[in-house]
Amino acid sequence: MASTATARVFSLGAAMGRAAAASCAASSSSSSSLKANPFCTLAPQQPSAPLDMKSYLWKRYNEAKKVTKDLVPSIMSNLLNPDAIFSNNEMSLSDVEIYGFDYDYTLVFYSKHLHTLIFNAARDLLVNEHRYPAEIRKYDYDPNFAIRGLHYDVHRALLMKIDAFHYIQLGTVYRGLNVVPDDEVIAMYDGSHVPLEQMSDFYGKSSQGNTMKQFMDIFSLPEMTLLSCVNEYFLKNNIDYEPVHLYKDVKDSIRDVHIKGIMYSAIEADIEKYICYAEQTRAVLAKLAEHGKKMFLITNSPSSFVDRGMRFIVGKDWRDLFDVVIVQADKPNFFNDKRRPFRKVNERGVLLWDKIHELQKGQIYKQGNLYEFLKLTGWRGSKVLYFGDHIYSDLADLTLKHGWRTGAIIPELRTEIKIMNTERYIQTMTWLQTLTGLLEHMQVHKDPDSQLILQEWKKERKEMRELTRNFFNSQFGSLFRTDQNPTYFLRRLSRFADVYMASLSCLLNYDHDYTFYPRRTPLQHELPTWSDQLCTGNNLVPQMLVR
Repeated sequence: MASTATARVFSLGAAMGRAAAASCAASSSSSSSLKANPFCTLAPQQPSAPLDMKSYLWKRYNEAKKVTKDLVPSIMSNLLNPDAIFSNNEMSLSDVEIYGFDYDYTLVFYSKHLHTLIFNAARDLLVNEHRYPAEIRKYDYDPNFAIRGLHYDVHRALLMKIDAFHYIQLGTVYRGLNVVPDDEVIAMYDGSHVPLEQMSDFYGKSSQGNTMKQFMDIFSLPEMTLLSCVNEYFLKNNIDYEPVHLYKDVKDSIRDVHIKGIMYSAIEADIEKYICYAEQTRAVLAKLAEHGKKMFLITNSPSSFVDRGMRFIVGKDWRDLFDVVIVQADKPNFFNDKRRPFRKVNERGVLLWDKIHELQKGQIYKQGNLYEFLKLTGWRGSKVLYFGDHIYSDLADLTLKHGWRTGAIIPELRTEIKIMNTERYIQTMTWLQTLTGLLEHMQVHKDPDSQLILQEWKKERKEMRELTRNFFNSQFGSLFRTDQNPTYFLRRLSRFADVYMASLSCLLNYDHDYTFYPRRTPLQHELPTWSDQLCTGNNLVPQMLVR
């Protein structure tokens, strides 16, 4: 079983190594006077004598393409497991004594109907309470429009994807439901880089001068879509509006769907329609209980809603599994505000006023703060593993300030891995990397014929990048990649999560004392050593690449 997503990197790395070796050998045998090599990381040199560069470049191209095509079957034999747990940091489950959980999209998963419900309810609140035009009701929720982790420029009303280095991925900037031309984006931002002071704050919010909001919550998918739909309506009808007001009104409407109980009531009324995979969560909790692990729940959701859902998933005695249950915690404030005491909630949902001296099993508590939690439980450091779906609100403070182990639940991961395992994706991605290597090393040829061919290759590379984006999402591509760079989302995931997985059910595939070892992924300055060895023409692949 693959234990890290970089397994695909090693597989493609091995393929590139073989393609490189074959190309190097062909290059040295075809012309000893031509020093530039399409894969060698040694500084390429100009040819020592005039050659038919047009024929030479296309020969290298066709040879590389053939080698790449021949390698696809071997790559297909090393597919990723969508139900694996992937490790950013070495972690042994034998050291974990206490397991903590968020509720929504961690212990409980929702069907596709929930986002449609949230979208429709928030849309109606815009019309009924914020006096937006009734015509916006013609817009329906599109589950295929947005992806998690996008940034929204509050002042310009633009939704976009940003990479780990704060660069906008051109072609993924949307005003309303339409893409903004690249030249317009570059003109607005004086390039494609977003300065740090304009980025969202630590928790992804647009505050204290930050003009960007990052949508990290799974619940934010209908919010992004609603923002885009209302923007589209105003633009189509030439209505002058203030983008900041629109952002606030949509945000408030989405919040009210939760606060006013619209979402909670709908789910409780038809729980089988909205809650999925109950048996998998039940199996995970049973396994942990069987091995004597302590468990706790910290969620922002209200008591009656959590109780109804857990009764459906586990049964009426669900609280017997948990040593501590905390509702309406108000994360991430729960992790930072030391002033709020816990309050006990009785069986009727009434808040009691007595002072809390201990957190009792079987009881439900509201609010509180992590510092009081640590004092009352003594659960500190790496013996605690907490799972949540929100990288900022659930995980960031726990790993940075308190040393808890953290596990991110990324439901999109399973779908993306299944796409990555398809033959079409592997063929496209392998050739894209090979073509990029050709461009990198053939760019030294400045004659007109060579430059025309290189421009043709660049055009093909651009088209292939768009194709790979469309494999995942037609507008924004993968949750984890912006072309060759990691997304800003992945950067934060890598920093704040020790492990990540598609769902808690992935734990069922591992022993209770399993150790997760992250693969040693090559750094950029480590790559040349391997590539330079390959440039000798020997068909050798470093063992480290083919694990």
